[in-house]
Amino acid sequence: MINYNQSSGDRIKSMLRMQPAVSQLIIVNVAVWFALQLLQLAGLLSSPSGSRGDQVWLNIVLQWIGVPAAIPNLIHKPWTLITYMFVQEGFWHLFFNMIWLYWFGRIFMEFMPGRKIYSLYFIGGISGALTFILAYNIFPVFEDTIALSTTIGASASVMAITIATAVLVPDYSVNLIFIGPIKLKHIAIFYVILDVLMIRSGNAGGHFAHIGGAISGALFILFIRKDVAQRLGLNRLKLLFADPFRRKQLHKVHSKGRPLNDDEYNRQKVQKQQKIDHILDKISRSGYSSLSAEEKEILFNSSKNQ
Repeated sequence: MINYNQSSGDRIKSMLRMQPAVSQLIIVNVAVWFALQLLQLAGLLSSPSGSRGDQVWLNIVLQWIGVPAAIPNLIHKPWTLITYMFVQEGFWHLFFNMIWLYWFGRIFMEFMPGRKIYSLYFIGGISGALTFILAYNIFPVFEDTIALSTTIGASASVMAITIATAVLVPDYSVNLIFIGPIKLKHIAIFYVILDVLMIRSGNAGGHFAHIGGAISGALFILFIRKDVAQRLGLNRLKLLFADPFRRKQLHKVHSKGRPLNDDEYNRQKVQKQQKIDHILDKISRSGYSSLSAEEKEILFNSSKNQ
């Protein structure tokens, strides 16, 4: 918990310790932005007056770290699928992306292991880039601009985290200034619709990237849920086709010094699954931190033994 009696510096340190994965992503984005500012400063100071050397230097660098829309350019610069998602050109671009990343990243990590947010960030960024590239290569309206078009920014990755969090806990409420409490699912729906409508604006590529990030964020959680169900659930199909030796081993659960028969084993399995379902429902409602020590141990042992 953050102590609001602390100094501003101590409060920032407390937040960084509480959300290390989110903090690391923010730090990388801020570091890249700061490096670009120094580059522009160097370009400005080393160029003749009125030549806009700062912008010239920046444009040269962005050609090598921004993801291009033209596929031949992408083939020669495949690393841009990764580098572009850490680049923000303007301060407000950086500010709003990082605020959004912190807010939704913090909520996401209340319900999911910290490492998942790294995977989601990269998946969202790559999906956003591929959606941007696909749109520019299939829609005729972009034919005249595709060769020179690039995109940068963490927005697709942040959008993936936002939508993933909304799919994970759709009824989770946050308080917005001048609006009051609003559920995450309503925020997600609003921003997806807004991005679709804003494609007609001057930043069509960016909005296509946002949509790609949003789709990947939703799919990420759906796949996670399927994986959890397979690992913790009574997967009859898996047991049916399991190796016969393995199936016999599963029944060697001793009670009062003797192996369980099939009926006892199945009954115990159902009871265990009911406990797991109750724990997962509790996580969905109140977060992982609401679990008792016994419930955490049951969940850990169940996932470890699958």
